[in-house]
Amino acid sequence: MDGAKQEDEKKPSAVSDVGAWAMNIVSSVGIIIANKQLMSPAGYAFSFATTLTGLHFTVTAIVGFVSNATGYSTSKHVPLWELLWFSIVANTSITGMNLSLMLNSVGFYQISKLSMIPVVCVMEWILHNKHYSKEVKLTVLVVVVGVGICTVTDVKVNGKGFLCAFIAVISTSFQQISIGSLQKKYSIGSFELLSKTAPIQALSLLLLGPIIDYYLNGKFVLNFKFSSASIFFILLSCALAVFCNISQYLCIGRFSAVSFQVLGHMKTVCVLTLGWLLFDSQMTLKNIMGIVLAVVGMVVYSWAVEVEKQAKFKIALTKTSLTEEEILLMKEGMDKSSKDVELGETNA
Repeated sequence: MDGAKQEDEKKPSAVSDVGAWAMNIVSSVGIIIANKQLMSPAGYAFSFATTLTGLHFTVTAIVGFVSNATGYSTSKHVPLWELLWFSIVANTSITGMNLSLMLNSVGFYQISKLSMIPVVCVMEWILHNKHYSKEVKLTVLVVVVGVGICTVTDVKVNGKGFLCAFIAVISTSFQQISIGSLQKKYSIGSFELLSKTAPIQALSLLLLGPIIDYYLNGKFVLNFKFSSASIFFILLSCALAVFCNISQYLCIGRFSAVSFQVLGHMKTVCVLTLGWLLFDSQMTLKNIMGIVLAVVGMVVYSWAVEVEKQAKFKIALTKTSLTEEEILLMKEGMDKSSKDVELGETNA
């Protein structure tokens, strides 16, 4: 009966896990396609990435406020200093990524993104004393190699670019670990946490975004000639960003920062494939081999993580069983001694 009950509990959880990943992949791929049309010279040339991110968090903050006001979600207390610290780290991640993309070659930018997986592993080991099995480590390596084969091309490094990439990788890794830590520490849901951090990030990015964007491309956002079509794609990008942000917090809250990074590279594979199907991007044998290797690595990674969970569960179950047996033996001993006392009193 207990086994059947556990299976019934696992099924809804597995469905919601798949739903969270599906939402993240679909929204992430969708926002990349929308931003490509919005920001590329061939599209509407809205080259203000940091300001656009500020608009994303503004819409997310509004959705969170409406949700709290209507009673759909509840607001739990999280110290303001932790929210401010998290927002600073998250904004540093966004700015660092934008600067890294501007100052480095595409190849080095992709390598820096791939390096987040081992960096997250090391940081979780240092901060939370988390250990990984050999199978998990091996599959992580396979995924990194596979994505590297299909994305990394020319690799050029310069001092400023390397520093920006380093800051971006460290801050992004720490941000993703912090999402899971804050949710567990304050027993707060993913959407509730996002609702608290989004207003701070929105305000800071809307104030600093135009300055950062002006430094990046020499153009000021207020000088951009808005059209009905460009406004439509900005709103579409903001709408997709809400789902992307929510699903990111959901995924990290349910899994781990490492799993989010590994399976998150499925988005890279989807973008490459869609680029080939929709935008006539070149697909070489090297790309195909890298995609196949990455997908195999992701599938095996999921299997390895599940095996690791089951092994830990069995160990915990064995320890629990032994403890229960010891308790039963102790109870039997106490019952026996109490009976002996009662018999002694009767004989007396």
